[in-house]
Amino acid sequence: MSVPPRGGARMGNLFAELKRRHIYRVAAAYAVVAWVLIQLVNNITPMLKLPDWVGTALLVLLLIGFPVALLFAWINQLAPADGSAARATTGKLDWVLIGALVVVIALVSYQQLAPTRSVATAQQANVAPGPANTAGISVAVLPFVNLSGDATQEFFSDGMTEEITSALAKVPNLQVVGRTSAFQFKGENKDLTAIGQALHVTHLIEGSVRKDGNEVRITAQLIRADNGTHLWTESYNRELKGVFAVQEEIASAIAGALRVPLGLKQGETLISNRTDDTESYQNYLRAKALVRARGLQPLTEAAALLEQVVARDPNYAPAWSLLALAYALTPNFHPAYNNGSVDELRRIVDASFPRAEAAARRAIQLDPNHADGFMSLGLAQERRGNLLMSEDTFKQALALDPNNPEALNLYRNLLLSLGRLKEGLAMSQRVQALEPFVPVFSGNTTDALWLNGQDDAAITILKNLPQDYLSVRYDLARIYSTEGRYREAAQALEEVPSGAYLPGQLEAAVRLLRTAPATAASPQSLPRLGSLDFVYLPVGASNRTLDFYEGTVGAGFRLGMSQLWHRSYAPLRKTERFKALVRANGLVDYWRARGWPDLCRPMGADDFVCD
Repeated sequence: MSVPPRGGARMGNLFAELKRRHIYRVAAAYAVVAWVLIQLVNNITPMLKLPDWVGTALLVLLLIGFPVALLFAWINQLAPADGSAARATTGKLDWVLIGALVVVIALVSYQQLAPTRSVATAQQANVAPGPANTAGISVAVLPFVNLSGDATQEFFSDGMTEEITSALAKVPNLQVVGRTSAFQFKGENKDLTAIGQALHVTHLIEGSVRKDGNEVRITAQLIRADNGTHLWTESYNRELKGVFAVQEEIASAIAGALRVPLGLKQGETLISNRTDDTESYQNYLRAKALVRARGLQPLTEAAALLEQVVARDPNYAPAWSLLALAYALTPNFHPAYNNGSVDELRRIVDASFPRAEAAARRAIQLDPNHADGFMSLGLAQERRGNLLMSEDTFKQALALDPNNPEALNLYRNLLLSLGRLKEGLAMSQRVQALEPFVPVFSGNTTDALWLNGQDDAAITILKNLPQDYLSVRYDLARIYSTEGRYREAAQALEEVPSGAYLPGQLEAAVRLLRTAPATAASPQSLPRLGSLDFVYLPVGASNRTLDFYEGTVGAGFRLGMSQLWHRSYAPLRKTERFKALVRANGLVDYWRARGWPDLCRPMGADDFVCD
């Protein structure tokens, strides 16, 4: 009488049969190959801009294929097993497959569990996720690709780029480079390693945005700049009103992947200013793109959009600070500024600066930790002649955001205007390191170089800037003129767009340069040249150079006087007229409070002299 096999014997027979039919080998080999395929697709999908569903489809196919592969392995070895087959030994191939399977399981477990656990712990404890060397880590956020199929939505993808950049900039020990310069690479299919080298960063962030009505899909990935390795990638599908949470999640996940602590206090977030009004938020993003573009029309359109935003949501601090910046910048780009029309400039100034100050103070009141409010207020104060307050306010902005390139640029301009030329040059080098490809920043850097006697370096930068940038030809003409290269200066001015000046002003400046260095017969009869005043110097009419600056003071616009600290203006600085202008601009009061610049020193109780 046969005895039925016990449960343990039955299981032993089953395992032996599975082994005889190579089911273990098939399962292990399938798992290893599947993992390799998934990793391959994850890496090539962002590079080839493949749809996000490609990875999902592959995973589904692999899951379906697993039981099918096992079934075919069973059927293929359907012949009866003898005793020796059931006791087949484990071969070298089995051990190799088992080892590979263990490695795959370990890697998958680490990728899925370790980062999540460490980031969560870091956020709760406000410490770094484990010991990590954060020194030397720098990132740049490349413009997110607009996948909406609608070019008018470009502002939204650009806005997401800037917002995520701003969030990352709040993470201590994480240097964010190229907040604006990264847009230089928009739409270009350049090698990521080359971009990393151009921006001098260790890591790059790229992604895409697909907006469809109120639905938004944002994909982001973190990449090592030196070898293109993808360190982290994620996709988010949300309603538009949830976009702030996505920005927060992306910035936090990137900091976690880089093992950099967020540095947040209990209850703090990286995105502290939010609005529930999705239409207002989209208008805010539109306005950011316009302010970044500069120019009178973009700034005017930006102000109009932002006025609507703050009317609908009066507690949205970023909109108030951006509105203040648009107001404060407007007079600089108005034709009245360049052509010297004092009455018209006064009207623009009276309409802009009080609004700029009010909007900036409102932004600071709503969020005293938002650097942009202080930055905009500092600019408005400088333009109204409150130099001590302006410097203090810029320092407050930089205390909150030490690498804010716009704040550094504006403070640099103030230092140059005050005659603090060496400090202005050092600040320029800092700005260029952070933002190497922003024309307005680079243009201001050439001012610092020129004022410090580095003409060749200034000319090199100007020649490498986009030649349609408004001030390139003007700045080249000014440098050439002070070097005695009058023919080249005249040629550069001939290429300046005439719309910024009154009819005949450019032509008159060119004619005078072509007569230099001959002295004009009657300096007082020369036409008014507005901001082209440097042309008076080589024709012996240096006293006329101050006409432009005196006109801006009369219009209530305390114009930066950096140009007057160049060596070519040294004789002019000895005149009483120059001293009167300096006093009217508030510089003497500033110097007595904060210290005298290299070229000036006090004389007695009430006088001073400048070399």
